[in-house]
Amino acid sequence: MAINASRMDEEQRNVSKKATLIRLFSYLLEYKKELVVVLLIMAGTIAISMVTPLLMERAINVHVANRDVDGLLRIGAVSLVLFLVFLTGTRIRMLMMAGVANRVLVTIRQSLYEHIQTLSFTFFDSRPTGKILARVIGDVNSLKDVLSDSVTQLVPDMATVFCVAVIMVVKNVRLAMAALLTIPVLAVGLLVIETKAHKRWQAFRKKNSNLNAYVHEDLSGIRIIQSFAAEKETQKAFYELAEQHRKSFVDAVLVADGFGPVVEITWGMGGFFLYYIGINLVGVEDVGIGTFVAFSTYIAMFWSPIRNLANFYNKLTTNISAAERIFDILDTKAEIVDNKEAQILPPLEGAVEFSHVSFAYSDEPDQLILKDVSFKAEPGETIALVGPTGAGKTTIVNLISRFYEVCEGTVCLDGHEVRAVTLESLRRQLGIMTQDNFLFSGTIRENIRYGRLDATDEEIVEAAKAVNAHEFIMALENGYDTEISERGARLSIGQRQLLAFARTMLSRPGILILDEATSSIDTHTELLVQKGIDALLKGRTSFIIAHRLSTIRKADRIFVIDQGTILEEGNHEALMEKKGAYYQLYQSQFR
Repeated sequence: MAINASRMDEEQRNVSKKATLIRLFSYLLEYKKELVVVLLIMAGTIAISMVTPLLMERAINVHVANRDVDGLLRIGAVSLVLFLVFLTGTRIRMLMMAGVANRVLVTIRQSLYEHIQTLSFTFFDSRPTGKILARVIGDVNSLKDVLSDSVTQLVPDMATVFCVAVIMVVKNVRLAMAALLTIPVLAVGLLVIETKAHKRWQAFRKKNSNLNAYVHEDLSGIRIIQSFAAEKETQKAFYELAEQHRKSFVDAVLVADGFGPVVEITWGMGGFFLYYIGINLVGVEDVGIGTFVAFSTYIAMFWSPIRNLANFYNKLTTNISAAERIFDILDTKAEIVDNKEAQILPPLEGAVEFSHVSFAYSDEPDQLILKDVSFKAEPGETIALVGPTGAGKTTIVNLISRFYEVCEGTVCLDGHEVRAVTLESLRRQLGIMTQDNFLFSGTIRENIRYGRLDATDEEIVEAAKAVNAHEFIMALENGYDTEISERGARLSIGQRQLLAFARTMLSRPGILILDEATSSIDTHTELLVQKGIDALLKGRTSFIIAHRLSTIRKADRIFVIDQGTILEEGNHEALMEKKGAYYQLYQSQFR
């Protein structure tokens, strides 16, 4: 299986920027009513901004020239009212679009989170958790301004540029052409900068993801780091990643900051051409001072949104790489999904059958983990799986849960092929415990109730008593309402394991899977919980993986797994008499 470590840049599919933008902005279409209102308000404010220079032109050419004070006051009053309407409309549209953008971000983040939960273990096994978090949190947040400004800035600025250009051409073609002479220079400059900046922002996102992944990994393993006094080594690695992050940001900004100077230079050149041609070729007398003032205002109105558009373009270039990373995960197909004709699995009696099952990871199809494995487990039977590390024991139980897909053969529960039933109805009837059972931050009661969310408090207590966890829980300051962290810092390893047993007991599984579930429990605690385990196993088909062979002597059958095949099977006594692989394992452990 190909692994992407925290210090490695992630591979990403190449997708056209146009397709990414269309897909991103399509989320806005869910809020058509709000967009219509914003666009109507926007049309009004743009109209006001277009009229203002014309009022100024009339005020100078007519009322000032004729010393018409009353007319000047009327124009001033109208301009003041229009200005207040403009400010109010702009404020309303900004607030509305900010609300829409935030709701779109929630939609994208929810879709991303829900999709990630459907992905198979292969997805999570192949990359650090921190890199996934970077996409769910950081990359989604970076899209806020792009979504909001796409309507509040992009649309009005483009409309303003178009309207100003039309008005200038209508009023005086030669002056308009002089003012717009530098537009081709601007277009070429922006295109060159955008092409270089986009690649650098993609590199920055990858370095940012690496840094996030390393910090998450480092903090998760802080006990190991401090135990081995490895703080200096981890600090050095962090500095190297932080320096790569800084350099990639600086490289991107150095190019992206070229947008502003290009706009300012072409703006200045446009103003120069306007006055040079206007004065030397057209003549002030033929145009009129008011018209020149109006043109000066219009050219400012033309280039100001051009500058805004350049800034938006820069922002788009900066953040489109974040959208690409988000859609990259959304386009990652879940390997384990319900078939179209999947049925709900009836309550399990517990029969399990493997028929000629072979398995390999999807990215390494030639390296078989299981090779033509076949066996049957009867309802209520306890099957123990033993063998060296990497033999395929955990893979077998993972295929029962359909955490991975078989390459060949079938896995059936009570005669129902696991691919023919829904994942939810399958996994709800399986109780799975590992040597590293995860606890959620919250109360002990909430952690146990996770086994069955509709369980009553009485049922939670009964489950805890069944696995001998009740006594130590009640000894805590707040009993079942004691708050614990996700690492269970206030609890011993054995106590955390007992809580996991109680959680599994509460779920009432039809089939129980214990993968090294007692390896972290000391001998005294194991004696306490053994009765609870016996109660848990009673009447249920169970699969127990254990390196501690003393824990599986009572199993109905023991499978010795090695190199992806079942070498031997039988109960403890029969396998010991056979003096084969199991006998050798047992002797080596107790010699």
